[in-house]
Amino acid sequence: MRAVEFQEYGGPEVLKVVPADIPEPGPGQVSVDVAYAGVNFADLKARSEGYRVESLPHVPGLEVSGRVRAVGHGVEGLRPGQEVAALTGGGAYAEVVVAEAATVFPLPKGVGLRAAAALPTVLPTAHALLHEVGRLRAGESVLVHGAAGGVGTVAGQLARAAGAGAVYGVVSSAAKAAYAREYGYDEVFVGDSFADGVRRATGGRGVDLVLDPVGGDTLRRGLGVLAVFGRLVSFGNASGAEPWQVGPAELMGQGGSVAGFSILSLARTAPEVLRPLVGRAFRTVVDGVVDVPISAEFPLSAAAEAHTLMGGRTSTGKLLLRVAEQSPTARPEGL
Repeated sequence: MRAVEFQEYGGPEVLKVVPADIPEPGPGQVSVDVAYAGVNFADLKARSEGYRVESLPHVPGLEVSGRVRAVGHGVEGLRPGQEVAALTGGGAYAEVVVAEAATVFPLPKGVGLRAAAALPTVLPTAHALLHEVGRLRAGESVLVHGAAGGVGTVAGQLARAAGAGAVYGVVSSAAKAAYAREYGYDEVFVGDSFADGVRRATGGRGVDLVLDPVGGDTLRRGLGVLAVFGRLVSFGNASGAEPWQVGPAELMGQGGSVAGFSILSLARTAPEVLRPLVGRAFRTVVDGVVDVPISAEFPLSAAAEAHTLMGGRTSTGKLLLRVAEQSPTARPEGL
């Protein structure tokens, strides 16, 4: 089979298509013939700095859609040929991938393989950020960083559907701001001056919930725009800034709180919680509450081009790799 791997850390050019052995599932595992693989910012961090990489060479990629190839001992509820989406935790840029059965999900009726590849990380993450961790209540206001990205476009729609009083976004360019406003946002701020925009839009009150995948100074400024009893949920560190601590001295004055979330960590530590979360999240697509926009599609051999596009901070929505040579749901690249 073909796979895309890197043997050293660096730019997109280190991604190479290589022949590889077809993996076999062990006990409690499932192998999947991959149709599409999702491209995530975590893949870029893995390639450039070794994020979640245990050894080299390494095949990146966290999520796929495809058909079950084989099931390992003890696996129930999944069968060969079944169409699924899966969280892999790595190795997704390949024609066949092995995943833990607990992170392999049969596709809901009406969801095709192309759309399914955009769901495993983005949809449960956005749902958990707003509901399980952020505990959004009707009428509250939300500020979402990266509003034009995969999680951001879904979070805007979910917040609106949940009855948020106001949904604000933050993006890096005016073009992205126009794009994000199509996905549930009342107002979208550009760049590091978002704090001034929030204070103006809320009359100085601040927002009830901030969703932050950036970290560093952006997270600090997000704390500064929380309303009384506001919550900030961190779900990434795209800035690459050194970790820092916030404690009672910074939070007690207005009763603020800070929480964190990682879909991959949840899959590893609490798989029994992951499955019902994914079920709730997937239903929002089936019910038409959420549309996950796929903005570009690349063949597996062009994984470096997908990384270049995402790394240039000009991409919006979700990026996919088309892995199967002839997928029944394949479409031309882009939309």
